[in-house]
Amino acid sequence: MAMTLMKTLLAAALFLSPTAAFAQETPQEVSSKPIALGTSYQLHSAVLDDTRELNVWLPTGYEKSQDRYPVVYLLDGGLDQDFVHIAGLGNLASLSWTYGPMIVVGVQTKNRRAELTARPTDPRYLSAFPESGGADRFRRFLRQEVVPFVEARFRTGDRRAIMGESLAGLFVVDTLLKDPTLFGDYIAISPSLWWDDRRPLADLARTARVKDMTKARLYLAVGDEGGTMQDGIDRLRTFLEAQPPERVSLRYDDFSKSASHATVYHQAAEDALRWLYPAPPYEGEGTPWFMIEGAQPPQK
Repeated sequence: MAMTLMKTLLAAALFLSPTAAFAQETPQEVSSKPIALGTSYQLHSAVLDDTRELNVWLPTGYEKSQDRYPVVYLLDGGLDQDFVHIAGLGNLASLSWTYGPMIVVGVQTKNRRAELTARPTDPRYLSAFPESGGADRFRRFLRQEVVPFVEARFRTGDRRAIMGESLAGLFVVDTLLKDPTLFGDYIAISPSLWWDDRRPLADLARTARVKDMTKARLYLAVGDEGGTMQDGIDRLRTFLEAQPPERVSLRYDDFSKSASHATVYHQAAEDALRWLYPAPPYEGEGTPWFMIEGAQPPQK
């Protein structure tokens, strides 16, 4: 009887006070330090009349080498936006050896609808998005301030890319069509080509600066959005696929059966980096012994 009562009281104590049974234990002291993922800069912009956060991730081994690296300029690249995500993909290149090293530069946006869109002409869009229309200004910010800041401080190579998803993907496509020499590589993931009822795509032969394109590369991906967004993407593909290959190379990935607008970014971004910056072939000695039935390790 006494043993049963003791068990009952112990069980009740554990349910009523989860920490009671461990109150006498002293937490183990362990060392700790913050995890560093690049460097964050505060860049004052005369073009925007504002200060913006620039976040820079450098590839593994950067400090010990004299190599020059391609740069991926990431739109929506604030610390509370997509910088950590894409910097992680940069780090994956160092771990997997399946694509090459790069510098990732995250460029903060504050009002995406205002900064990443061209001024619409359709009255419905003017009414729905009255703050829109700042894409040209934001592009000047990139050209005149962000790119010079990065290239003056880091060992940048010949290729530079711009990456964005959704409205940022729209900005990527808009930049390719209007200012194709600003970047060499363009990564547009589920770009919002429904913008202004697809008006920028209505007469691409007249409005796009295709003659200025020289060896540009566009990675284009889409999720299951459909509707006017898919139609805009199809129009863009038809136009670009008709261009001479020395002007632009297009890679298109259709994730409409496997990804939504909310889930497409990660796989598409990784596929884009693998396509644009492939690693050299692995220089191993063929299939390792432990992958072959009955094989033995080499003698030392």
